[in-house]
Amino acid sequence: MSKIMDLMEKRAKAWNAAKEFLDSHSQDGGNVSAEDAAVYDRMEKEVTDLTKDIERLQRQEAIDQMLNQPTSRPITDRPAQKAGPEKSGVASDEYGKAFWDNLRRPNPILRDVLEVGTDGNGGYLVPTEFERTLVKALDENNVMRTIGCKVITTQNERKIPVANGHTVASWTAENGAYQESDPSFSQKTIGAFKLTDLIKVSDELLADAAFDIAGYISEEFGRAFGEAEEEAFINGAVQSGQTEIDRPTGLFIPEAKGGAPQGVQAGAAITADDLISLVYSLKAPYRKNAKFLMNDQTVAAVRKLKDGNGAYMWQPSMTLGQPDRLLGYELYTSPKVPVAAAGARAVAFGDFSSYWIADRSGRTIKRLNELYATNGQVGFTCTERVDGKLILSEGIKILDMKAGS
Repeated sequence: MSKIMDLMEKRAKAWNAAKEFLDSHSQDGGNVSAEDAAVYDRMEKEVTDLTKDIERLQRQEAIDQMLNQPTSRPITDRPAQKAGPEKSGVASDEYGKAFWDNLRRPNPILRDVLEVGTDGNGGYLVPTEFERTLVKALDENNVMRTIGCKVITTQNERKIPVANGHTVASWTAENGAYQESDPSFSQKTIGAFKLTDLIKVSDELLADAAFDIAGYISEEFGRAFGEAEEEAFINGAVQSGQTEIDRPTGLFIPEAKGGAPQGVQAGAAITADDLISLVYSLKAPYRKNAKFLMNDQTVAAVRKLKDGNGAYMWQPSMTLGQPDRLLGYELYTSPKVPVAAAGARAVAFGDFSSYWIADRSGRTIKRLNELYATNGQVGFTCTERVDGKLILSEGIKILDMKAGS
């Protein structure tokens, strides 16, 4: 903890030094010489490197906390008493133990216990506690689940009514007729797309009782699914070789295909005025919980921008676990967001609860015994069904870059 705080203080000092250097060496019009620009770039790189070191240590700290959790609980109840109601189905301790024992070494005797969690494709639903761990891993590996998108769990396709307008109140004379309002409604459907992964584990590791198969599978599947989800929630199906129906609807795809609407049309480079205009292109009720989302390379350019009072718009976080800020709003980054370039949709700003993520209840894991047997390995597949869609389009706005000539 103290090391992270030391690095955060060091980063703040480095950033202040970089700003002072740029201010003192700027010529009329804000230009700097090539030599001074090279010095400033090195100073900015130090800030960037410190940011990466801080994030790395924060991830290590989070993993340490997870691994230091007690694996058992001391007995404090009398033998005849039970703490809380007895769990059943995939949440029961019996099912959880049978699930992992069967994955490590299939046993026909355990199949009766596992029948309650069998899915239609021959796999087993993961135990409740493990699914929570996997969902936590998805949160840590997916900025769209972290930034505030609304996450729901569904059993089937869900139709969501959306009001396209509001009623209008009218001043009415005494005994006068009421004026009718006729708000319109539309309907958006959120379904489920299939996401899968397959990993292989050697027979020796599975036979080793010290090997934490639950932790390994949770980490690997959580990381892989988190990255795939983030790519889809941001860029949707606008990818080479992808069709329009095989993935969730991305936030940054064209508005005509379900992406967020344009808030600002920037020129060849993003300016301070562009970002201020983007903030105020969003209706005031949504600005209360609004956040920025952009690529790291875009942040590198934005860091040099100043507002009309000469103050830098980017504010590094001085609080452990808190994101940096831009114009007073939280700033999140993702390598999946398009880089600021000609024709790109480069920055999103808004209340991300307007984007809904629908998890189809229950993830499944299947063990493949024969496929890799000649290599001395066992395969494991994990499947989830999920969808993502911008439900309220006025809640998030995009800064679009001018297309190249």
